Amino acid sequence: MKRLATLTSVLALISSTALAEEIKVGVSPGEHAEIMEEVAKVAKPMGLDIDVVEFSDYVIPNQALADGDIEANSFQHVPYLENQMADRGFDLTVVANTITTPMGVYSDKISELSELEDGANFGIPNDPTNGGRALLVLQQLGVISLDPEAGLKPTVLDITDNPKNLRFTELDAAQLPRSLADLDAALINTNYAIASGLDPKEDSIAMESAENPYVNVIVVRTGDEEQPWVQTLIDAYHSDEVKTFIEDSYHGTVLTSW
Repeated sequence: MKRLATLTSVLALISSTALAEEIKVGVSPGEHAEIMEEVAKVAKPMGLDIDVVEFSDYVIPNQALADGDIEANSFQHVPYLENQMADRGFDLTVVANTITTPMGVYSDKISELSELEDGANFGIPNDPTNGGRALLVLQQLGVISLDPEAGLKPTVLDITDNPKNLRFTELDAAQLPRSLADLDAALINTNYAIASGLDPKEDSIAMESAENPYVNVIVVRTGDEEQPWVQTLIDAYHSDEVKTFIEDSYHGTVLTSW
């Protein structure tokens, strides 16, 4: 009887393994990659094997998803996704909210925004969505004013008031942490700040308000929304284990949005 029970257990394990589905999920460095690794641990006993694929910039993960190289991605907020789909014709769909990561102002030269000198060189991301977001953060912080007609994607041409005559250097978002020595200050996305060893809570000199439209999302190809693995991925991400991991790991600099 004991031998029969053991055989039954082994067959069940083999059956479970055979039925496990495998997917690739694209992420960016920092918290998105770290969180997805935790999601993968939770998803495995649920029958879903997640291969976490890390990309070094914001452009490739949507292209890789559209091309079928990965099954999902988790690295971007909705305004960025909408801009990418409009510009590149991707047919992608949001299936779940994940986290919100307020942008932070970082500097090697000053300890608060009031210390910015006239004509200071300020770094912002060079993609339209995150560059516009950075300018909106500076407006929120009282550093500049913007034309309200510009909406969520203002450019430096939409600045209507710039009391400190800031000069703006637009760089790839991933390059900003490494460029701090050449800038007076910069607005940096949290994932790239963490990936470069910066602590958003300790090292930033100002932060974006948590009340913002930049909630990050899980994205799949349109038509895959009803695939069984999609719900398993969402359930694993929205699990208590992952929520606790985020709270314990980031201490309020990364916020759950479900």
